[in-house]
Amino acid sequence: MQTFPQTYKNALNCFTLTLRNEGVFRGLYAGTTPSLAANAAENAVLFCAYGYCKQAVALATGRSGSDMTVLDKACSGFFAAFFSSFALCPTELIKCKLQALKETNSKPISATALTKHIIKTQGIKGLYNGLGSTIAREMPGYFAFFLGIEGTKTLLNKHTSIKDESHPLQPLLAGGMGGICLWLTIFPFDLIKSRIQVENSRLGLTTMLLKIIREEGVRTLYKGLGPTLIRTFPATAALLFTIEKTRLIML
Repeated sequence: MQTFPQTYKNALNCFTLTLRNEGVFRGLYAGTTPSLAANAAENAVLFCAYGYCKQAVALATGRSGSDMTVLDKACSGFFAAFFSSFALCPTELIKCKLQALKETNSKPISATALTKHIIKTQGIKGLYNGLGSTIAREMPGYFAFFLGIEGTKTLLNKHTSIKDESHPLQPLLAGGMGGICLWLTIFPFDLIKSRIQVENSRLGLTTMLLKIIREEGVRTLYKGLGPTLIRTFPATAALLFTIEKTRLIML
């Protein structure tokens, strides 16, 4: 829906046509392998860098531990996302290309074969096409993500009986709200990144943004937002729940 907005009327139409024309695995699960790799790599780097960035922000502000504000932690997430972008960009590029094979009239190809083809024809730098737009998407996005997480935790602590991080509902609710904040913030940038990667475009972020608005209208920037928000709450809730429980086990 992001890269071919004229092809699909809405999310249900996209789902139905994809299932009918390409089947379950080649259609609905296209790009699963690089998507899993992208999420694992991105989150490993993101939360590792987040810890170090919190230390840097604490050093800069003179606040640490429980004294850190919600804004301090959001800023830490903002800087951590810069580093995770380098892990995310190549796998995200492969995923987007695999998902757009039918629409671009390309032959079916595996993630490994596509990666080798890009390296052979464009070099390693070909895997980083769209890096600038990825960074532009990730940094404000993860500012909003950690703002949503920490803000939700603060509200739960103040206004409910869910005051302990060991309570299962706290990471689930905080993670889900963090994901909603993330995607509401970054969705237009995500669409631009996907266009740049699928089209092998050399246009910059701003140029592609203006091109889309001029040719297709502002509403196009939010094509596919509905299914993204439906997906993100349970996904990011599960992510933060797993991270928090793993951390408690390992302490």
